Amino acid sequence: MQSYLFHQSPSPPVAVVTGAGVGIGLSICKELVQNGVKVVLNDLDEEICHRAAEKVNQLASKSCLAWPGDAADPGFVEGLVKVAVSHFGSLNMAIPNAGITLFGPFLDYPAEDLESVLRLNVQGSFFLAQSASRQMVKQGGGGAILFMSSVTGHQAHENLAAYGMSKAALEMLAKTLVVELSPHKIRVNAIAPGATLTERTSAEEGYEDTWSRITPMGSPAKPEDIANTAVFLVSDRASHITGQCVVIDGGWTSTSPSPY
Repeated sequence: MQSYLFHQSPSPPVAVVTGAGVGIGLSICKELVQNGVKVVLNDLDEEICHRAAEKVNQLASKSCLAWPGDAADPGFVEGLVKVAVSHFGSLNMAIPNAGITLFGPFLDYPAEDLESVLRLNVQGSFFLAQSASRQMVKQGGGGAILFMSSVTGHQAHENLAAYGMSKAALEMLAKTLVVELSPHKIRVNAIAPGATLTERTSAEEGYEDTWSRITPMGSPAKPEDIANTAVFLVSDRASHITGQCVVIDGGWTSTSPSPY
């Protein structure tokens, strides 16, 4: 499949996406393969991971490989990069999408919850970017990394001190890596989704109504809204964009009314 977003000579580009069994991650994988990209799809849950890859392969046969495992583990994500190269021949894009949200008041927030949030959201993202970048440098020809931030990295939310801190850290990481990776033609950006109707949030009572009421555009995002921006930023069409974060929230951070 020839794509206007990606040059595919001599071979299709290859991406790794973590935490992609459902929601935004799955939508990103679908959008990538529909633009001619080969994808290694990761999720912690083995059954969900394989089921998601089957859905993606229905859009483009043999374009997606399921690889379940813990995306917070530096050894696992290093192996994930090796799997992409051994199966598809190279690695051109990495999207550390896996993340966890653990709510709790700051004054009572437990150490184990903070460790879990930082381990996956920050450590997992850091080391996937590191392993992917090493492979891209080895290959030559550049590449793209996209971190998944959040509007909570821009605007304070009640009971989300740890999560918001972790997402703001990823945006700073994207800026900092410009210094070391630009000489290798590796671009690093982030996106910050706002309220999005995923399988998880759709099950929350009043979620869609609340966010439709307080979002200037009149509704929360769909996973496809996030995926479209993500795929653009890792594509050749964004070849001069690096060190940036794009907020995708229907205008919510411009006014920031509380959902509580």
